[in-house]
Amino acid sequence: MSARAENKVHVSPAPEGEPLSAQFKVRAEQANVPVYLARVCSLSAEERKRLGPPVESQTTTTAFASFDLEGQAKVTVTCNEEVKSVNVLPITSGLRPEVSGKTLTFTVNKPGPLTIEVNGDWIHSLHLFVDPVEKDIPDPKDPKVIYFGPGVHHVQSMTVNAGQTVYVAGGAIVYGDGGGNNPHDPIFRLQGANITLRGRGIIDGSLCPWHTRSIVAVVGSDIHVEGVTLRDSSGFTLPVRRSDRVKIENVKIFGWRGNSDGMDLCNSRQVEVTGSFLRTFDDLVVLKTDKGQGELRDVTVKNCVLWNEFAHALSLGAELREPLTNVLFTDCDVIHDKGREWLLRVYHCDSAPVKNVTFDHIRIEEARRLMSVWIGKAVWSKESERGHIDGVTFKNIESVTPISSPYADLVGFDADHAVHDVHFEHVIVGQRELKPSDVRQNAFVSGVTIAP
Repeated sequence: MSARAENKVHVSPAPEGEPLSAQFKVRAEQANVPVYLARVCSLSAEERKRLGPPVESQTTTTAFASFDLEGQAKVTVTCNEEVKSVNVLPITSGLRPEVSGKTLTFTVNKPGPLTIEVNGDWIHSLHLFVDPVEKDIPDPKDPKVIYFGPGVHHVQSMTVNAGQTVYVAGGAIVYGDGGGNNPHDPIFRLQGANITLRGRGIIDGSLCPWHTRSIVAVVGSDIHVEGVTLRDSSGFTLPVRRSDRVKIENVKIFGWRGNSDGMDLCNSRQVEVTGSFLRTFDDLVVLKTDKGQGELRDVTVKNCVLWNEFAHALSLGAELREPLTNVLFTDCDVIHDKGREWLLRVYHCDSAPVKNVTFDHIRIEEARRLMSVWIGKAVWSKESERGHIDGVTFKNIESVTPISSPYADLVGFDADHAVHDVHFEHVIVGQRELKPSDVRQNAFVSGVTIAP
C-alpha cells in the first residue's frame, strides 16, 4: 500500500530486496521516501577527456528519490555525515535548506527535478524528483492495459501495439533481461498508434550487455511517455524513430555506458519533450536523421534539467542525412557540464539541409565549451556530400560561470556547403555579454549577428 501524509504527498514503498542508499534518508512531510541508486561515471572531468567511456570499475552510484506532490511539503534529508555545505540545483529553484548537523530541511511547493549536493560531492548527489499527482490511473483489469504493479518484474522484450497502455506503478521495477532471440530488441517497443507508457516506477537495463538494448523505443504516432525513470541503458535509452505526434513528459534518465544517449529523436515530426531530467554519459537530447527514413521537423524540447557527463547536452547530429526543420530548445537548465564536447551544438557530418534551429532561454550553471555550428567530415560521416545550415539562433543564453573564449565556434565546409544566418541575442557568460571576438568563424560562414 502507498503511504499518504496530510493529502499532500504520495509515496510508494520500494520493492523488497532493492538496494537503497546508505548515504541519504528522505522524508516528505511524515512519509519516508525510498532512496534508490543509479550507476554513474566516477571519473573526473579531466580523466573523461583522456580516457573516454568508463568501464564498470570507473563507476559509482548516485541516489534518487521521488514522490507525488499536491500543494506543498516539508522535505527532510538526513545524510551519513555532518553537513558543512549544501547546494540545491537548479539555482532557479531558489531553495536554501536549513542545516542542522547531518540534517537539512526545505519546503517544496511545485513539481520538478532537484539535485542536492552535500559538502561539494557532485558525483554522489541526491536527485529528488517531485512529481505531480497521478490522475486517471489505468485499470489493471482493462485488456488494453499492460500493468506492472509494485514489486520486481523481468521482461525479455515486449512490443506494445496500437491502442495499448503500459503502466509501471510506483514501487515497481521492470528489469530487461539480456537474453532472448534478438538481444538488440528494446525492452519496450512502442509500435503503432495511440500508445501510452506511464507511471512512477523504474525500468532498468543493467542486465543487458553493452551496446544491445534500448529501454524504450518509439516507432508510431500519437504516443505518450510519462513519469517513469529509465536506468542504465546498454544503448540509446529512449530513441524515437519515424514517428509523428510524440510527447515525452516528466521522464527521468540515468546512464553511464558509452552510447547510452538519453533521447534520440530521429526522422520524426511534432515531437515534444518536456519537464524531464537527464544524466547520461553520452548525448542527452540529440536529433538525427538516417537516410531514407524521412524528414525531421517541428521538434520542441523544453523545461528540462540536464546533467551533461561527457558529450553534448542539446544537439543535432552527427548523423544528418535527411532534412531537419523547425527545432526549438527552450527554458532548460544545464546544472553540470563535465564533458569534452560543445554543450549546445549543430554537428553536421553528412548531406542534409538544416534550417531554423533555436536555442532560447538556456540557463547554464557549468560549461566548458558553449556553442557550436559545424559542417565537416568526421568518423560518423557516411556520405561524400556535405550539407547546409541556414538559420540558427542562440538567444537568452546565460552561463553563470566564466569560461575561456571563444564561446562560439562556427565552421562551414566550403563555399557550396556553408553556414548562413547565425544570430546571437542576449548571450551572457560569467556576467559578460557576448562580443564579436568571442565568436570564432571560418570563411564559409555568413550572416552572423550579435545583439545585446
